[in-house]
Amino acid sequence: MTDSTDGAESPASRKSTKSAESTRTAGIPSPALVRDRGDLLTLSAGPYSAEISTVGAIVESLTIGGRDLLVRNPEQGPMAFYRGAIVAPWPNRIGDGLYTWDGQEIQAPLTEVERGNALHGLISFQAFTPATVGDDEVILRTELYPSPGYPFHLLVTVHHSLDPEEGLITTVTARNLGTQDAPYGVCPHPYLVAGPENLDEWSLQVQTGTVLTVTEDRLLPTGTAPVEPGSEFDFSAPRRIGTLFIDHAFTDLARDEEGQLLVRVTAPGGTGVEMCAGPECGWLQIHTGDRPEPENHRRGLAVEPMTCPPDAFRSGTDVVRLRPQAEHSASWAIRGW
Repeated sequence: MTDSTDGAESPASRKSTKSAESTRTAGIPSPALVRDRGDLLTLSAGPYSAEISTVGAIVESLTIGGRDLLVRNPEQGPMAFYRGAIVAPWPNRIGDGLYTWDGQEIQAPLTEVERGNALHGLISFQAFTPATVGDDEVILRTELYPSPGYPFHLLVTVHHSLDPEEGLITTVTARNLGTQDAPYGVCPHPYLVAGPENLDEWSLQVQTGTVLTVTEDRLLPTGTAPVEPGSEFDFSAPRRIGTLFIDHAFTDLARDEEGQLLVRVTAPGGTGVEMCAGPECGWLQIHTGDRPEPENHRRGLAVEPMTCPPDAFRSGTDVVRLRPQAEHSASWAIRGW
């Protein structure tokens, strides 16, 4: 029989303890290095710089000459109010979260509980893996596995790149990895900042033909109406936003010779920001960012080019049918001065 002496730890025991500690901590970052929205990737090109989170492929910041073009998120915690989000596989809302696709009745989780809606898809808080990281571009990917609320299998790739003239250019590509057709839609969710003045003082210019009318309580579609010349939503010529509340989707959008829609926001001091999007985005949501909290109220103008309108998974309007192994891409860009 061997007696222990003075409680001394044997070399084998010390080795076993160290091995167990290494196993428990392998791959776990130090608390001092932990960031709630993953790694922060920095891009620069000419006068522009941008910061991208690996959670959600969020655009955390975009500046020109040091001036913010977007409302930022808090340093820690989750993204606030979807600032800078990539929204997929559906933009905006699904009323009651309940939709039917190819005979399947599907219940998505209600993430806008107070209104009884499934809001802004499923990838905005999901971890992405960097595939390419350069000085002026980053490519991030995430795999959306089938779930009860979306029983389809997608690979989503987000390419953010900075150009010294064009600003931040984003392309989102979804590939259907599954064996059945998948419903799909996508949009970005930036809050644009024209300048240091209050949003009420900014001027908006965008040419739209039709507005989606919605219920006041749940913001769900009830129909469409023309945007009449001189009406409250007619911004075909630059016009001060004032105290107007906007949280509406528009379509029949004017486009340039390359098929790009253009939204331009300017401040009285001469600074401004504009966003363009390709023909795949047939809808445009604009929101003045009205909030009950004074510190968050009307801090930026949400501009969201969408491939389909609110509640599209129930109405079927402009929903992309993504066939097995097929891809869909949508692009937009933000620049300032």
